[in-house]
Amino acid sequence: MRQLIRAHPDAILKSRGNAFETLLRAIVGQQISVKAADAVWARVCNATPIRAEAIVQLEIEDLRACGLSRMKAEYAIDLAEHFAEGRIKPRRWARMEDEAIIEELIDVRGIGRWTAEMFLIFHLLRPNVWPVDDLGLVKAIGLHYRNTGKVSANEAREIGENWQPWRTVATWYLWRSLDPVAVEY
Repeated sequence: MRQLIRAHPDAILKSRGNAFETLLRAIVGQQISVKAADAVWARVCNATPIRAEAIVQLEIEDLRACGLSRMKAEYAIDLAEHFAEGRIKPRRWARMEDEAIIEELIDVRGIGRWTAEMFLIFHLLRPNVWPVDDLGLVKAIGLHYRNTGKVSANEAREIGENWQPWRTVATWYLWRSLDPVAVEY
């Protein structure tokens, strides 16, 4: 890990946007290229204010006209309903454990554990997230800590114990070892 940190001295993890916007953007970008996601996101931003109260008023077809699939449009409206109805309460998150936040987020259609963990890392800047379902993280662990190049989720969990309570930092540098350009969510 020392070598990875030295190789990327300027790496900075920073939060951007508000919680609703960050999660909506994650839904928009699922399973499409970054370029396509940026284009769809721009159309959504041009069509409506990016606030739960505005999105909840839209019809699925309004979002589909921006380039979202029917499923993603349904996910976007479900996310907006969770925020508008107070089922997601961002103000409580500072006092909540990571797993409790993950449970709250995965109640939204279209948000799974991986997306919730990315949210903990990139939006809430939680220090001890270890997303063993992330392909890049597992690949980097295999590359740097196993000669085989492959590790199971259990092996990744075991290796991650070494970096408690700063596993997010380890994740960040392991990602940088594969791609020096930082992704922002």
